[in-house]
Amino acid sequence: MMMGGRRDGPLMRSNEKGRRSRIAAAIAIGVVFGCVFALLYPHGLFVSTPLHSIASKSYLQFNLSSCESSERISMLKSEYVAAYKKNAELKKQIQELTGKLRLAEQGKDNAQKQVLVLGEQQKTGPFGTVKSSRTNPTVVPDVSANPRLAKILEKVAVNRELIVALANSNVKNMLEVWFSSIKRVGIPNYLVVALDEEIANLCRHNNVPVYERDPDNGIDLVGRTGGNHAVSGLKFQILREFLQLGYSVLLSDVDIVYLQNPFEHFHRDSDVESMTDGHDNRTAYGYDDVFDEPSMGWARYAHTMRIWVYNSGFFYIRPTIPSIELLDRVSDRLSRGKAWDQAVFNEELFFPSHPGYDGLHASRRTLDFYLFMNSKVLFKKVRKDAHLSKFKPVIIHINYHPDKLSRMKAVVEYYVNGKQDALKSFPDGSDW
Repeated sequence: MMMGGRRDGPLMRSNEKGRRSRIAAAIAIGVVFGCVFALLYPHGLFVSTPLHSIASKSYLQFNLSSCESSERISMLKSEYVAAYKKNAELKKQIQELTGKLRLAEQGKDNAQKQVLVLGEQQKTGPFGTVKSSRTNPTVVPDVSANPRLAKILEKVAVNRELIVALANSNVKNMLEVWFSSIKRVGIPNYLVVALDEEIANLCRHNNVPVYERDPDNGIDLVGRTGGNHAVSGLKFQILREFLQLGYSVLLSDVDIVYLQNPFEHFHRDSDVESMTDGHDNRTAYGYDDVFDEPSMGWARYAHTMRIWVYNSGFFYIRPTIPSIELLDRVSDRLSRGKAWDQAVFNEELFFPSHPGYDGLHASRRTLDFYLFMNSKVLFKKVRKDAHLSKFKPVIIHINYHPDKLSRMKAVVEYYVNGKQDALKSFPDGSDW
């Protein structure tokens, strides 16, 4: 028994050592596999994590693992940086493509066909053949700007353009002459923005398209009680929504008599087409005005360019970025202090860029002053000329005279009813 015991002792010790070795090997293998899986799958085998989350968070987990490889970390960092740069490039490409898509959508407008592709370099042609484009692209219509107005304009506008006038009860009688002349000519696309309930009721009673704005304390107070100039200043703010919706607007004061359809006489090649306060070719379209300063001797004569202002009570404006910027600029200046809207309108249209001021890049066209006639041209010149008095203008704007209603009625009598002496009793100017 004792000998047998001595022979079995070494064997048992050998088996025990073998088992310990296998256990140690198994543990070592488990640790190695654990390290490998921790390195390759830091979030586990069955966790679905976005790639950008793995890329941004995995480095922190690698630093906590005693089995990670510094070379692997460096490689992943390099891949992350490369992916980040690639993502930035893709974002830039998306922005460029979005801009080109927007321009392509704007190309649906007829005027847009005249515009060269922005950013595309052009070769010049022979001398005398190079022509630049003054026609800016129209904006993409934004119905969210005013869904209620959008529905009205869908019914009223023709070819996405219409006449718009603002009116309160202070100009009720002139408004009646105004829309009666429009109906007489047969112009279907016009709209009155009623600034009080009396005007809204008047329009509905006479089957005149009318729009009542949503309540706005600032606008409503001026709209209900303001005089002609005060109400005129509101139009730039109100017109913005029309342009945002993608409509061209012929803004019209109500002291105007329509004798022809004005939409048949616009060029539609500029942001703004306006009637002028000028009374002849020089004052209407511009001239070289020489300033004389004798004390300068040889350089006593200085040449200046002059043009009489555009009339802010009658202009056709297309829905372009420069047009909307014009409305914003004028509205902003009028809101900051007392100013005449017509003066501000012209300053923003004509003043060039200079130190401390960035000029507006809007294209403009002066309308024919015999077709779109102001009352100075009519009463000082046309009515006294045997040839010109037989010519029928498109509109006549009683802008130079305070006795507006009586002169408007006289214009109707002369041009519509054929009463030859209807204009004779009025002075060239005003009595005060």
